[in-house]
Amino acid sequence: MTNALKLTDLSKTFPVGRSLFGKPTGSVKAVHPLSLTVEQGETLGIVGESGCGKSTLARMLVGLLPPTTGQIEIEGAALDTADPAAFGKRIQYVFQDPISSLNPRKTIRQIMEAPLKRLHHMPAEARRQRISEIFESVNLREEFLDRYPHEFSGGQAQRIGIARALAANARILILDEPVSALDVSVQAQVLNLLADLRRSFDLTYLFISHDLAVVEAVSDRIAVLYFGSVVEVGPAEEVFAAPKHPYTKLLADSAPVVGRALTPPEAEGTELPDPLNPPPGCAFAARCPRASETCRREAPRLTPVGASSEVACFHPLSV
Repeated sequence: MTNALKLTDLSKTFPVGRSLFGKPTGSVKAVHPLSLTVEQGETLGIVGESGCGKSTLARMLVGLLPPTTGQIEIEGAALDTADPAAFGKRIQYVFQDPISSLNPRKTIRQIMEAPLKRLHHMPAEARRQRISEIFESVNLREEFLDRYPHEFSGGQAQRIGIARALAANARILILDEPVSALDVSVQAQVLNLLADLRRSFDLTYLFISHDLAVVEAVSDRIAVLYFGSVVEVGPAEEVFAAPKHPYTKLLADSAPVVGRALTPPEAEGTELPDPLNPPPGCAFAARCPRASETCRREAPRLTPVGASSEVACFHPLSV
């Protein structure tokens, strides 16, 4: 299979604080240099605690944030320094809050027409036909086009958000917590719709979520982020069933399960390290029961473990 998306040493650093002359007094590394590939038609799930860099990574991928270092390639074409319109034609973002992601002053038709006008310069009749096709694919009635965003439920608004992303004819969708704001029954409907659309349009997904059960159900592979770094990558059916990084096990053990009592996770600490004063070595060492002096001194790199997994750990868990 061909690579739909390839990230090479991609990172993001934010300046913090201001001196008397307006210069930054420090910096925070939101995303440490990471490299990932996503194959065409694949769903890569990205999980991790709040503050681990998931949304920062997503915003870099769609051009909302410029990367500090590294390169983004979509189907072999480097897009890190390209015209921003090139991002929109190949990769689109589906936001977490469906209502607030839609302009309240515009009708749904105007919202849908924006990418067709600005990215593809379609004439009026071609736009009308394209919007009709997209609305049918997401199971929405055309009469909705003349209404405003506040007139829709969360599930309907999320379908409109997905339709807007599809209208741009992008091959890759970044799904940033796309169902977390929806009721459980509506979540299932939207997830089933996304699965159908992936097959129909040969789409590639990056599915970002803190809901481990949802990520495991919809993903082919999963990448686990901690403190801005990828600590484990592997097939979805293996990552949580047989975790190889202690942090992945911590996540899996912390997820609520019906019939299992809620118990504190086995870890020495519960807080992320201070981003203004990051520790040397492995960022998870202070919370890891397996940490050694090597872990506190050196930062581990992603290395292959088994047939199809990678883990950044000096003392990985046995399968």
